[in-house]
Amino acid sequence: MILAGDIGGTKALLQLATVRAGRPTPLLERRYAVASFADFSAMLARFLDECRQHRGRELRLASACFGAAGPASDNRINMTNLPWHLDSGTIATQFGIDRVRLVNDFEAAAAGVEALGEDEIASLQRGEPLPQAPRVVIGAGTGLGVAYALPQGKGYRIVPGEGGHVGFAPADDEQMRLWRVLHAQLGRVSVEHVVCGAGLLRIYEFLRAELPEAPSLRESVRREGAAAISRHALEQNDPLAIRALDLFITCYGAAAGDHALAVSARGGVYIAGGIARKILSRLAAGGFMAAFNAKGAHAQLNLRVPVHVVTTERLGLLGAALIAARR
Repeated sequence: MILAGDIGGTKALLQLATVRAGRPTPLLERRYAVASFADFSAMLARFLDECRQHRGRELRLASACFGAAGPASDNRINMTNLPWHLDSGTIATQFGIDRVRLVNDFEAAAAGVEALGEDEIASLQRGEPLPQAPRVVIGAGTGLGVAYALPQGKGYRIVPGEGGHVGFAPADDEQMRLWRVLHAQLGRVSVEHVVCGAGLLRIYEFLRAELPEAPSLRESVRREGAAAISRHALEQNDPLAIRALDLFITCYGAAAGDHALAVSARGGVYIAGGIARKILSRLAAGGFMAAFNAKGAHAQLNLRVPVHVVTTERLGLLGAALIAARR
């Protein structure tokens, strides 16, 4: 049996699976709020207890792969938006697992693309896909993750990194004003400062100086954070919320388009992360793709890139399970 996990700054998905013909078959999955646990070991111990109860016996674990939101080095990860340190040797010893691999969460997500079903994506641009061409996986949530999948032999070599922390490039006067406000607060402004849950809140705060704020929106944002902005935009047509969400989407599309251009991603750009699923209707309205394709002399290159929104939250978990199975 194998273990797989997708560990983000807000939630985690864990899976126990068997392997047949190199493919994982899930036996048990759980979703946890990471804030409920002191550290990763406490959460994994809880999950393994539930697995034993479910199976009615002790577990023999051959391998495990956990994708976590942070840079991976020497099979260790210090998570970016959570004070958790993951060490493969410690995990293997503590839980009796033969082999443990730790990868960046977007390395796992990029691996999971090959396991997606047609009902788990929604296309924003059909493009002109090419077989065995580079792919990009990008997703906003607690932070902004990016990974490339580059053709190698009959498969792909996944190149993870910290692409969410490249510099934010304003594309018009409004975005330049936003940059100036954020630069005064933060110093260097990265794309992740704008394109993530906290980034949507920053955009909202920036725009409050230009548009009136309804008391109901102010109270909802105070209670719920960025989720309230999306909800008021999509369900209540609040002008301030709509403008904040649309500016967020424009910046998101521009960033995704930059990464697509960097590797000529004719294999597809996959928009992952919890935010995209929740605002899919607004992503499909046109602003995202307009910014994605606004690349001056190279606009025609991006018009050929297929762009898909991943509609399942299990992308990283699928990839982690595949990596664990292949070991």
